[in-house]
Formats: sequence, structure tokens, C-alpha cells
Amino acid sequence: MSKQAPKARHAPAKVPGIYKTDSVRDVSESLNIINLSDIVASALASDVEYRIQQVVEEAARFMRHAKRTTLTTGDIDQALRVLNIEPLYGHFPYNPPTFRRALPFPQMQAAGPVYFIEDEEIEFDRVLREEKVTLPKGVTWTAHWLAVEGVQPLIPENPPAVPREIDPESAAAKHTSNASGSIFPPTPPSSDRPSPLQPAKQQPQQHIAVKQVLSSELQLYYARLTSSLLPPTSDFSKRTAALASLRHDAGLSPLLPYLVRWVGQGVVDALRSGSQNENDGRVLEVLLDVIGALLDNQTLGVEPYLHQLLPSIFSILLHSALPPSHAAQLRTTAAHILSHLLTHYSTTYPGLSTRIVKTLIVGLIGEGKSRSTREGAIRGLMGIGKEAVRQGLVKHQGAKIVGDECMPGESSSLVELVVEGFKLIHPPSLHPTPLNPDSGADASVIEELRAKLGNFFAERLIGDSAWARGILSDDAPDA
Repeated sequence: MSKQAPKARHAPAKVPGIYKTDSVRDVSESLNIINLSDIVASALASDVEYRIQQVVEEAARFMRHAKRTTLTTGDIDQALRVLNIEPLYGHFPYNPPTFRRALPFPQMQAAGPVYFIEDEEIEFDRVLREEKVTLPKGVTWTAHWLAVEGVQPLIPENPPAVPREIDPESAAAKHTSNASGSIFPPTPPSSDRPSPLQPAKQQPQQHIAVKQVLSSELQLYYARLTSSLLPPTSDFSKRTAALASLRHDAGLSPLLPYLVRWVGQGVVDALRSGSQNENDGRVLEVLLDVIGALLDNQTLGVEPYLHQLLPSIFSILLHSALPPSHAAQLRTTAAHILSHLLTHYSTTYPGLSTRIVKTLIVGLIGEGKSRSTREGAIRGLMGIGKEAVRQGLVKHQGAKIVGDECMPGESSSLVELVVEGFKLIHPPSLHPTPLNPDSGADASVIEELRAKLGNFFAERLIGDSAWARGILSDDAPDA
């Protein structure tokens, strides 16, 4: 059986592409490449056609995602960016070019239709006569303070404050009626109930100040908070809950200036009477607890109000007529608050520690100061640290001033407090060795003790040579 001859395979007919080889030759001739073979021109045309299809497919994907049926030049630009190709400049999707068809050439009938973009002719006279339109600025983003500590600043970005006019006679009458029987500031003003504490002579200035309007919820919170804190109407559970709220709750920034003012006014009113009764002592304890709670709350910006809180703390710490049963506790608490305040805010205010130490030293060595004031100053210095105690008792001779006012052999709370300060500077020895007046080195130490600490406290330190030398050692910088 004879085998059939294999059929000859015909080469597939080459389908011409969209991009013609003549276009490739025209480009090559513009680049001074004259002899370009047909194979190279065909390969280049196929590659150009593939790239065009790739760009169009990517642009069509953007068109479909935009839920459009018309392909724009913006889609082409996005496709070129995705393919890491430099976009074509001068084409905008919102101003598409208009193509016009040119008339056919009689000499070249087979050339096909030609389209071109018609350039608009602009008359300069018409342009000069038209009104100039100023282009607006582009959309930009900027930051500004909407409110600072609950107060709206007067800047162009914020709306102007509309002050509420107050009748001076009605405000004065209301202030007179509310002033009797109340020792603390009233509830903060609201939009429908302005504060009556503004005198009539300050009315023209109220148009400049920005008023803080509190919501009804904050006003209710303020009223219940102050009523639950103040003795004798409050019980222990309510007071504890109120202090915990001040210590942990966020969103109390609008109330902070009113609370600081309430504390300051309460301290002034409690110390002004000078009656030294138990009620005033409990009020001062509550106010110190409120100050400590405000300083413990990390969500409140207390830094701008430190200059208003420090006078209240110093007034309790250095006052000479505190209730006897609460004096030691009040001064100890105030000293702890000063220490806490310096620990957290001395980096923010570099001169804060120097200011506080100088104030306490003045209270310690000032002429005519009472023993209670000196005791409060020593407690404040001990709360700050041993270097502050060294500055007050040794370098500024506060111990000598206190000893000169004491009777020989006296053992009072002030004397014991000074000794505690000495122990903070340098601890006493477990096995003390007394100073020998016959020795030259010990005699010089005894003379220095009498010069800096006075005879009263020098006699107490002569029995421990190591303790005396540790106190006199000058290893701290001046305040």
C-alpha cells in the first residue's frame, strides 16, 4: 500500500496591522535613517501597535471604574502613569480638542481623509476690551486655634463674638442678693444667664473680651461638684467620687478656669476670717485635694493656670494662723503638692523651681515671720528635696535664725522639723563620735557650725562629727 504524499502547508496570510509601515518609514526619515528594511519597519510597527493596545486597555479599565462610556485624555494619562511612561502634556479632559476634516486632495485621491485641530484666531482688541477676571486662589489647608482652654481667640478664621448686653442696675442688685451668705464664686455664666460680677464701669471692655459659654451639662456638673465637695453639707462618699471625677474625667477643660478661680477664692475667704475653726480647716483640706486632683488629671492643660494655683498653695503653706488641729496636715499636703508640681512641670517652666525655692527661703529667713510661717517654709523645702533644704537652713542660715528665737533646751515641733531637715541633708551616724574642741580640725568645724547654724543647733550636732561634717559639706550649687 503506497503512502500518501504529505500535504504542503501554506504559510498563513499576514494580516496587516493598524499602524502602517509607511508611518515607521516617515519617522525614520525624519531622524535621518534613510535605508530602513521592510522587516525592521514591520517589526517596529507591530511593537508600536502592541504598545498602543496596552495603553488603550489600561485606559479603558479606568473608564469602566469611573462608570463612564467615553474614553477621555485623563484616562490615557492615568494609564501612562501606571505603565511608568511619561504622560502627554497639553491635553485636558475638561477641554477636549475639536478635530475638523480637511478637504480631499485632487492629486492624491487614495490618501484618505485628513483631520486637523483648528486654531482659534484671537483678536487682541477684543481681549483688551474685555473685563479682566481674577483667578481665585487654589484650595489650601491651614490650621488655626478654634479654642484655647475653652476660650475662642479673636482671629480672622473664627467668627466674631457677639456680647450680651447686661443691665448694670439689675446686675448689681443680683450680685448684692447673692453675695450674702455665700463665700464662694457662683456658678459659671451661660448664654442665657450672664455673670453678675462684672461692674458697670467695665461694660465697654466686654465688647472686646471673648465670653466662654458653658453647656447646661457642664453647669450642672459644676454645681453638683462644688456642693458635694464643700463641708459640712457633703459626706465622705460624695467627696471621694467628686475628687475621682476631677482626677480622671476628660472633657473638663472648659471648667478649668472656673475651678481654679473657685479654689483661689475659697482659700482667700477661709484664711481671711482668721477664726481658726474646724470648718475652715476642713475647707482648706478639700481645696488642697482639689488642686492635687487637677494636677493629677493628664487630660487637662494646667500649665497656663500654675500662676493662679501657686498663690493658693503658698497661702496655706506659709499662713501663720491655720487651725491648730489641721495645721500640720495642711502644710504637709501643700508641701507634697509643691513637690508634685515641680516634678511634672519644672521642665516646661525652667525658672519654676528657682521661683518656688526663693519664695520659701524668704518665708524662712524673713524678718518678723512667725514660727508657723517658718515651719511651713521648712516643710515646703523638705518636700522639694535635700538641696533646697541645704540652701534654706545652711547657706541662708535659716537654722540659725530659728535657733535664735528658741529658748535653751526647747523641744518644739519647729525644732524637731529643723532636725528632720538636717537628717534629710545627711543621715546621722549609727555610732556617733563627738567633736573634740581640743583638736584643730574639730575646733574649726565647731566654729563653722556656730557661724552657720547658730549655738542652739550647733550644740545638737557637736555630738556627731560625721553628721556635722556632712551637713556643712558644700557640694550643691547655689539656688
